[in-house]
Amino acid sequence: MYIKLKKKSFKNMNIDKNREMMIENQLRPNKITNLILLDTFNEVSKEKFISSDNLNICYSDQDISILGNRGYLKNLHLAQILHFADIKKHEKVLHIGGLTGYLSVLISKLCKEIYVTEEDENSFENINKNFVENKITNGYAFKSNLIDGLSNKGPFDIIIIDCPQYSINLNLLDQLNVGGRLLYIEKLNHDLSKAYKMTKYQNNYSKDFLFDVFSNFYLKQKEESFNF
Repeated sequence: MYIKLKKKSFKNMNIDKNREMMIENQLRPNKITNLILLDTFNEVSKEKFISSDNLNICYSDQDISILGNRGYLKNLHLAQILHFADIKKHEKVLHIGGLTGYLSVLISKLCKEIYVTEEDENSFENINKNFVENKITNGYAFKSNLIDGLSNKGPFDIIIIDCPQYSINLNLLDQLNVGGRLLYIEKLNHDLSKAYKMTKYQNNYSKDFLFDVFSNFYLKQKEESFNF
């Protein structure tokens, strides 16, 4: 029994070290230097949100598949999304497609309230479970499709869709406050996507390119996507 406990402790030490190395080797060199954001990544244990089969790549520089064609993008891309979102403590956030809740929990540490949508039943249950286990009191999960948002809970200051998609539902802009931001990833082909931030103004909006994403993930098949 004693030896078993030592092995478990050593494994946890390795996981913690890998998390620290991810921050130092993947995030900091790529201009993710906000101390609050870095502390948040260090505080949340990603390994608790993924299957045991993926523990060995938990903090490596690669995507992690969670559900069919969806999963968690590279750690750097998740950090870039939060970096460009520039979430403030007074802001209300909508996260579309929560999966098991890893990114949602990260966001919850940065904002006033986070509302999460997920259409898969098991993933929806995992979000609620992980909110409880991580003592998140400002997070609310809803079983809903991954297209329409949550108009009855808006308006929001920020809407985040971290899974690449072939087209964006621009009606989501109606769920933003003036000055609100919509961050999403537009899929161009099987491997390449581009991340954008749209900012809503009184009578129009701006669209800014953020970074390239190389991933096979996609939110919906191309023929299922909405075109506007």
